[in-house]
Amino acid sequence: MFLTKGPGILCSWRPARLFPSLASRSLSTKAYDPLRILFCGSDQLSIASLRALHAEHLKRPDSITSIDVVCRPGKKVGRGLKQIREVPIKAVATELSLAIHEIDTFTGWKPPVFPGGPINLIVAVSFGLFVPPRILNGAKYGGLNVHPSILPDFRGPAPLHYTLLAGKTTTGVTLQTLHLQHFDHGAIVAQTPPPGFQIPNPDSCTVPQLLDLVSPKGAELLVECIRKGSFVPPIEHTGWYSPDDKQSLTHAAKIKTEDRHIDWANWTYKDISRRHRVLGPLWSKSLVITDTSGPVPIFQQKRVIFTEFEEVKPLNGSEAFALVPGLPFIDEEHTVRPDSRKGVYVYTRDGKLIKVNQMKVEAQQNSPALRAAFKARMIGSRTFSSHNASFAPFHNPLC
Repeated sequence: MFLTKGPGILCSWRPARLFPSLASRSLSTKAYDPLRILFCGSDQLSIASLRALHAEHLKRPDSITSIDVVCRPGKKVGRGLKQIREVPIKAVATELSLAIHEIDTFTGWKPPVFPGGPINLIVAVSFGLFVPPRILNGAKYGGLNVHPSILPDFRGPAPLHYTLLAGKTTTGVTLQTLHLQHFDHGAIVAQTPPPGFQIPNPDSCTVPQLLDLVSPKGAELLVECIRKGSFVPPIEHTGWYSPDDKQSLTHAAKIKTEDRHIDWANWTYKDISRRHRVLGPLWSKSLVITDTSGPVPIFQQKRVIFTEFEEVKPLNGSEAFALVPGLPFIDEEHTVRPDSRKGVYVYTRDGKLIKVNQMKVEAQQNSPALRAAFKARMIGSRTFSSHNASFAPFHNPLC
């Protein structure tokens, strides 16, 4: 329960056990004007924070008087670009009857002004656009950001992905101020104390599952700090890290297509399996025959996407292929047919054998691996044997 002493002056006697992650924090409060919030967001992480702020607004309208939502415009998708894909937060803002502003840039855009005054707090959660100094300086209390890591570790646009790629078993959330010049360089207002909370099943956890874990915790941290007025200057830096610390930090850079490109010479099976789980289907390249009309076949390099694979026990007689990670072969001696149920295999750097069950060759549909290779003209219909070290159903090692 909270006792209201006046607009924005809140005294808490809620038992700390209801907020175990915040139990060690001070319960002191700061006075602040009724908040007119400009909330910038996009996805599930921001939706959780928006819903929490809206619930707080309904409970204590003298503390939060209004919330306006800024989101990116919908994008045209599908065949002929005839469909519009809206950002998820727009539907939630509509459901909550909040004012919505769709912008792709802050250039030339001005925040709304109300009878009670202008916007006085910016909250940006998983937004993607940099909130410029003009907007931040126009808000009395500047800006706040919920970040799903224990900053400054995993600073950047893809903290959840890099947390899982690093094999972490714990994580946390951070509330920081919005910096005038850089993403994720603001003052730490509050954060989960290191080492953080446990990631359930870290060896199988996916990004959506981790997002489900951190979203409500970030929303809880944001609302608790709003109640305490922790955003009111002077800001007390509560982060764990200092520049003198020697601990290495990971930059969570934007995920690119190349991050899913298998490095057969250096990645172990664990690396490949983890990246597939975190980033989605991985890919490689192979040569395919594109023209056989001349005396010498003409080849073209095409992308191969591995949509389904598994680790299997080594096959007898396949040891030679383990010497060249990424060199594919077919199991047992047989005649290659497009309807064959035989598998396509490839060894990793650490000697683990992968059976590729499904794959998609560039410009083709996803299908059983051998059928896909046959249709793409990676192999011909003649007899091969995995006991022959010169055999390769793809015309070059996957690279």
